[in-house]
Amino acid sequence: MTFEQIFKEIQSKKYKPIYFLSGEETYFIDKISDFIEKNVLPEDQKAFNQTILYGKDIAAAQIDNAARRFPMMSDYQVIVVKEAQEVKDIENLVFYAQKPSKSTILVICYKYKTLDKRKKLYKTIEENGILLETKKLYENQVPSWIEKYVLEHQYEIDMVASSLLTDFLGNNLSKIANELDKLFISLPQKTKITIEHIEKNVGISKEYNNFELQNALMRKDHLKAQRIVNYFADNQRDNPIVVTITSLYFYFSKVLAYHYVDDKKTVASVLQVNPYFLRDYEETSKKYSKAKLVEIIALLREFDMKSKGFGNVSANAGELLKELVFKILH
Repeated sequence: MTFEQIFKEIQSKKYKPIYFLSGEETYFIDKISDFIEKNVLPEDQKAFNQTILYGKDIAAAQIDNAARRFPMMSDYQVIVVKEAQEVKDIENLVFYAQKPSKSTILVICYKYKTLDKRKKLYKTIEENGILLETKKLYENQVPSWIEKYVLEHQYEIDMVASSLLTDFLGNNLSKIANELDKLFISLPQKTKITIEHIEKNVGISKEYNNFELQNALMRKDHLKAQRIVNYFADNQRDNPIVVTITSLYFYFSKVLAYHYVDDKKTVASVLQVNPYFLRDYEETSKKYSKAKLVEIIALLREFDMKSKGFGNVSANAGELLKELVFKILH
């Protein structure tokens, strides 16, 4: 089952005896476990019927024993196992999973890892409970996730604002959701979120960010590009060079790929980009030849290594970025 299907069932009070939540994207794991923890039991029943366990402190047998207890004056007891990836003998939970208690909702948060599909525990939970394996979204998938999240909270967001958030926060959904939630507090519902809102509430400058640097390089606007890198050099803590290089690498890689797509009608799906930004890729492809783009990508790799200390004796991040942008433009 997908995250959306699982969450919808839980909201409808259709519970399974075991939820094994695993994988790299912890946002989805936390969303399900937090909802169950906060909403399944009324407050007056939680003291006796809700237990939080931590994987580094327990073994599988203790989870088994807790899950077999009967609830007190309640239909259910809820057991949430956090940091379950620290349980060394997790596979021994198979004995409980073979016949789980119908009055227990056992939530296992197995972050950053997944169960071995070849082993019995995986197959048993698949038969008797819910297995969720989460994966990090690719950055090109994040803007659409942002739009959906915003709509669910009865707001709107323009394309540039969602791209700016993605560029600043990457694919860390927990951070993005946290920043959006803070925005929702300060704005009335049905507001369309713009870059002005982002700048004021999230702390991203609408003039000095990686998105604007891309635009300056796209237009070969030397003066604007220089202003931005000077600002980055003076504010390195808020504008780490590794994030800028990564952003530029993905952008110029897609521009290079644009050159090789014969059917421009399909280019958005081939490049996996929002059609709204296709004009930017088209404009950049006119200003940078295939050979120059290959050179830029090699430069980005070289300066990424230099920023990490390889082949670099004394230049700081600001100096490296200035040199990199100069070479991209010349």
